[in-house]
This record gives sequence, C-alpha cells and structure tokens, in this order.
Amino acid sequence: TADERTWPKDTNEPVLFLGEWCRRYSREHVWSKYDAEVAPYHWDDRTKLYSDYKYITRIYEHFLRLLSRKLNDVHGVNHSLRYWRILIGPWLGYFIQMLFDRWYMLSITLANNNVNKMYWLESDESEFIPNDMSEFTAMFVMDDWNEIVYSQILGALYIKELDVVTVSASRNEKDNTAPKRNSRSLARILFKKMLFIYNVLVSNKETAFFISSYLPLKNDLKLQLKLGQLPTIWRSQSCPVAKSSFEKRENINCNILDSFDEFSKVVAKLIPKHLPTAYLEGYQKLKSYPYKLGWPSVPKFIFTSNAYLADDVFKQWAAEKTEINTPLVIGQHGGHFGMNPFSFDEEHQIKIADRWLSWGWSDDSRPQIIPVGNLKDTSNAVEYDPTGGALMVEMAIPRQSYHLYSIPISRQWLDYFQDQQLFLKLLPLKLRNKILLRLYSHDYGWDQFDRWKDTGIEVKYDLGKSNIISLIKKSRLYISTYNATTYLESLNWNIPTIIFWNPVHWELNEDVAPYFMLLKSVGIFHETPESAAQQMIKVWDDVDVWWKSVEVQAIRMRFCDQYTKKPKEPLSDLNALFHEIVREFDC
Repeated sequence: TADERTWPKDTNEPVLFLGEWCRRYSREHVWSKYDAEVAPYHWDDRTKLYSDYKYITRIYEHFLRLLSRKLNDVHGVNHSLRYWRILIGPWLGYFIQMLFDRWYMLSITLANNNVNKMYWLESDESEFIPNDMSEFTAMFVMDDWNEIVYSQILGALYIKELDVVTVSASRNEKDNTAPKRNSRSLARILFKKMLFIYNVLVSNKETAFFISSYLPLKNDLKLQLKLGQLPTIWRSQSCPVAKSSFEKRENINCNILDSFDEFSKVVAKLIPKHLPTAYLEGYQKLKSYPYKLGWPSVPKFIFTSNAYLADDVFKQWAAEKTEINTPLVIGQHGGHFGMNPFSFDEEHQIKIADRWLSWGWSDDSRPQIIPVGNLKDTSNAVEYDPTGGALMVEMAIPRQSYHLYSIPISRQWLDYFQDQQLFLKLLPLKLRNKILLRLYSHDYGWDQFDRWKDTGIEVKYDLGKSNIISLIKKSRLYISTYNATTYLESLNWNIPTIIFWNPVHWELNEDVAPYFMLLKSVGIFHETPESAAQQMIKVWDDVDVWWKSVEVQAIRMRFCDQYTKKPKEPLSDLNALFHEIVREFDC
C-alpha cells in the first residue's frame, strides 16, 4: 500500500503495489528505487464499474436490513428501516463500496501474480474505529486507514497462503492527506452560545427546522419570516464522543449464511471492526443530545441540503421525527445531480426524503423530486471582463475510491491530469499566459502543485483559496474541466464558458445527454482537450461575438432551465411549496 512502513528495507526485493495511489509523486525518490510493478486497476473497465455498482447496491440493501435489526435488538428499540437508512445508511454505503474495491484488488492481484509474502503492520485496530460519520470521512482518505483495511481483508481470507512479516510501528502522527480541521476560537465558542440562547428563546416545539439549507443566509431568514415564524439559525453540532467496546461489537457480529459469496463474508467480518461508535456505544448519548440543544420536538417540517450526510446528531433526530410523520425535505446542493447513470449519494438522498428539491430537472419514476430551481444562485448577476484573462478550474479526488458515481476513480485522476496538460500545451503561448489555473483546494496526496511545476507549462496558479466570483469578474472566459457545480453557476450567470471532460470517465445518463449535445453544437461543451483548445483559440479575440449570439444564448438558456433554473420568486415559491407539504402531511 502507500504506507511506507510496510515496504521492504531491501529495495531489491520485488514489490507489487496495489495501485498508482501507492506511489505518491512527492515520494518518487523512494519508490523508484524498488524493483516494483503496479497492479492494473479493475475499474478502468467502466462497464465492470457499473455492473459492480449494481451488485454492491444489492449487498448494501441486504446489510442495511440486517444491521438495522441487530441495532434495534442491541438498543432495545423498534425503529423502521427508513430510520436506520437515514442514520447509518451513508456510512454503510460508503464503507461497503470502498471495501469492495479493496477486496477485489487484493483478490485479483493474488490470483494473477506469484505473491508469497506480505508485510503486516502491527496496529491497534480500535484506533481506526470512527466516532461518527464526520470522523469517518476524514479517516478513509488516509493511508494508514487503508493499510489497516487491506490487512484485515488479508487476515480474513488469505493469511494462511502468505509468508507474513510483522512490522511493529505506531500510527502515523500526522497524515497530510487528511482534510484540515478548523480550530475553535474563543469568539466562535461565544457566538455559538449566544446563538443557542437566541434559538431557544424564539422557537417552539412546532417550529419548522432549517439547517444547512444552502440558501444564502438572508434568504433563509426571510423565508422563515414568510412562513410565519421568527427565524432560527441552527448549526451542525459535534457528535458526543464514545469509546468502543469489544463486548458490544461481538453482539453485532454480522453472521451470514454460508451460501453467501466471499465478499459478503468480508463485509460481515469487518462491519463490527469499523461501525462508528455513535451508532453503538454512543447511541444513547446521540439520541438525547438534540433535546439539550433546544431543537423542536414536533417540527412542522425539516429542511436541509447538506446535513443528511455527515451530521449524525441531525440525522438521528431527523430520522426520529420522520417516524412521527414529520416531512423531511432535502434540497439539491450542487451539480452532477440528475445527470449521472449511477450515484449512491443521489439515490440515498432521494430515498430518505419525502420531497427532494431539484435545480430544475425531474424524473417520472421518482415523484418525490420537485423541480424548484437553483436555490443557491439567487444573488445578483456576476459580470465578466470581455478584455480579461481566462479562469481554468481543476478538481481532485481521493487517491482511492470512495462512494461511487460517474466520475474518474482513483488512478483515473492521472488521465484527467494528462488531459489538462494537453489542453494547455495546445494553446498558443500568448493565450496560455492569459490563463489562471485554479487548483483544487484539497490535494488528497496527488501533489498537484508539484506535478504542475514539473510539467514546465508556464501558467499562473491559484491554490483554490481565492473567492471564485472575484476571479470570474477578472476573466473573459471560464474553463470548466469536470462535471460539478461551477459550470452550472457560470452558465447561470451568463459567463462565457468552455467545458471539456473525458466522456468515458464522466458518463451521462440518457436524459441529460441530448442537452450536452446541444451545448456541444455551439462550442460550449467538448469531449476532448483538442476540441476545447481550438474553441478557445477561435473565440478569444472577441468572446462576445460568439457568446452573445442568438443560437448560443438560446441553447444556454434551454440547458439552464433544465439543470440550473433561476427562480423568479424563489422565496414565494418555497413558501407555497412548504405550506403545501405541511397541509399534505397534516391530513
């Protein structure tokens, strides 16, 4: 793996790396000394990826039902499957999808290679049990977490077949691939206390509950006033901390029938080793905590766009409220939704929501999706500079797979990076010098900046910290390189935009594909860096002639109306919608 503590001391000993993610760019001076091979990545076959996704989904649903029953028994409760889906579903889905990737890579690598030795890092497994989903999302991108997971899979299935060399080592003191946490200043602590007092004073047990709504704060407060309540500002809370208990984890041992396949047996063995303590040892604290925060006991409805994933305090409380018929409304919070052929995150949100508010698209097979428009993009229009430069925005992903949807996965980021280089190399120097390359703010261990420096491509850089609107205002052209939120906003703001990505790694579903073909027909969307570079060269001297043409504007507006619609009266529309939802659930 990427954990160098398990690499042989003798660099002449043949080594088989499980993937390109093992070879950090900044550590080339170490790994290049080894007699090493890199295992080919199984999900480079994207047909296999989609087939595996459907299989993993079936496994997830089986273990969600199984684990829900076990947790009901352990905690002496009788919650519904929906309750547990809301609370543990994100963790279980992510974990099983990641586990399949690690298990399959080990299985196929051992089957196809003459491997006879492994270096086993002696670690305290309890250190890798997360407290909650938030801690898990910070943990799974780290090399030491992935090392322990691979070791546990090997221990469960293959340990007898290999010569094991035990390496004694303590856990890495600091893994710089992990997301950075903000420190809690005294001012922030005081503000939270004052906010708590205010919320308790103005709310009542039936107050409609807004948290992480994705609305601009001003609009969030105005909407609550329209709904006839004094506005509250609820914030996500840290989950109570609990210590793991070996005895309790033995009680949830997920025994399965012998007839199940090998991967299912791995899932069953590893769930007790990784289940967050908030769902087991700390569950009683988790259940009681929202009432100490003054949250309403019978809210009219619950609205969030972000808290459904990693905020376990909110998730447990919301799950409990859905069991007394409180409607849970979730708003779309970014791009890619409604466009992908597969996405665990999208499917999960829509399954748990009574109503799911899209940015304009709908789906007849999922009637809970309500097209309301882009609730985030309600600010004044953003202007661009027809004589300015170009802003090119990059992305990064974890070096190993996480939850699955139609994007590049793991080593495929290197293919993406090659496309970015090619685009820039194809531009004349005078255009390349006009580009500001905005790197992704979190590196995930790809060493983006060092890689770019070593390409020798002369370009200006932004490390992802500057306000993107201020950068757009200085630009005549926005260059989007991946399927996410940013180009939806640039199109909505009517900023001249060129989009390009590899369609093999950014698959589109059959509903959205015709819209991208329309964007392609007017030079907005491109499937190769060559085509995108030619378009930039073509329009650069007078971007407005191209962008403000009748045909381009008509297609831009048609696309936006479907996938990033700007509501004329967003607050009035939401007010009417929420009243309608409340009336429906009161019946």
